[in-house]
Amino acid sequence: MGRGECVMTLDPSRPVLVTGGGGFLGSAVVAMLRDRGQAVRTLNRRCYEKLDALGVDQVQGDVAEADVVDRAVEGCDAVFHVAAKAGLWGPKHEYRRSNVVGTQNVVAACRRFGVRKLIHTSSPSVVFHGTDLEGVDESVPYPDHYEAAYPETKAIAEKLVLKSNDAGLATVVLRPHLIWGPGDNNILPRIYARARANRLFRIGRRNPLIDLTYIDNAAAAHLLAGDRLDVGSAIAGKVYFIAQGQPVPLWDMVDRFLEIAHLPHVRRTVPRGLAIALGRTLEAFYRTFRLPGEPRMTRFLAHELSTAHWYNLDAARRDLGYAPHVGIEEGLRRLAASLEAPPPAS
Repeated sequence: MGRGECVMTLDPSRPVLVTGGGGFLGSAVVAMLRDRGQAVRTLNRRCYEKLDALGVDQVQGDVAEADVVDRAVEGCDAVFHVAAKAGLWGPKHEYRRSNVVGTQNVVAACRRFGVRKLIHTSSPSVVFHGTDLEGVDESVPYPDHYEAAYPETKAIAEKLVLKSNDAGLATVVLRPHLIWGPGDNNILPRIYARARANRLFRIGRRNPLIDLTYIDNAAAAHLLAGDRLDVGSAIAGKVYFIAQGQPVPLWDMVDRFLEIAHLPHVRRTVPRGLAIALGRTLEAFYRTFRLPGEPRMTRFLAHELSTAHWYNLDAARRDLGYAPHVGIEEGLRRLAASLEAPPPAS
C-alpha cells in the first residue's frame, strides 16, 4: 500500500497527533502523513532528529501525564494513539501506567479539546488464549486471564477506547500483528541477539502458521482508518485485525530473518511442556528476587512460539479498503538492504 493512496478526509492544515511518533510504527505513520502534506504533531519521551527533518511539531513528555497529553492534543484534528509499553516482562504498574493511564489521558484530552477522531493501536495478543488462533475474526472473545502484563493492559485500553465511541468522539481500534521491517526495534533485535548468544531454540516439534505485518502495511492501515473514521461512520466503535494476509510457518520465517543477517538457522528444540514449565519457574524466580532484565523464557513466550496465530482480514478489507501491498519477499529484500546500510539518524 503505497504512501498517499488513501482518500484524504483529514484537514491537512490542522495537525494530527501521533503519540509515540518516534517509535517504529509511529514514525512510519508520521512519514506517510507528511508525504501527503498533512501537518503532524507527535508526543514522544524524547525529541528525534528524523522527525525534525520531516517538519514535525514535537511535544516531549510522558503519555501518562495528563497535562502533557493536553498540550499535545489541543488544536489537533485527529489522534493516532500508537504509544505503548511493549515487552514480555516487567512490573505490571509500569505497563498499566503507559498503556491504561496513557489511553485514559488521550481519551479525556480528545473530549476536552473537541477532537472527533481517535485511531488506537492495539494488538492481537489481547485475544490470545495460549492455544491456536487459526483464521479467527474479530468476534473471538477476550481470554479469562493473561500470562503477561502487556496483553492484559492493552486489552483494558482497547475496551476503554471502544466504549468511548459516541456522538462526540469516533474511535476505532487496529490490531496489527508482529510488525517487522527496516527499523524494527523489538522483534528482530531479540531474534538476532538470541541467535548471536546461541540461545535461540525452537519450542516444540510443530512449525505453526503465523501472520506478520510489514511496517508499511501496518502504517497504511492507520491512514485508511483515519480517513474513513468519523462520528457515525461504518467503522466507528469497531476493531480490526491487520496482518500480511499470508500466513507462513513460524520457524521458516525466523530462518529467513537469520539468513539475511548472515546468522545460522535454528537447529535446537526444547519440548513445549518443558519451555512452559521453565517459563513459570523463571518468572517466579525473577519476581521473588526482583531481578533486573527479563527471563530467557516466560509462559506467554512459550505459548506464543508453539501455537498458530493468523487472522481473517475480511473486515479490514471490506471496511477499510485494506490490502497489504508490500509482500513478504519484497519486505525481506528491503530488510536485507537496510541491514547492509549505515544506521539512520535517530
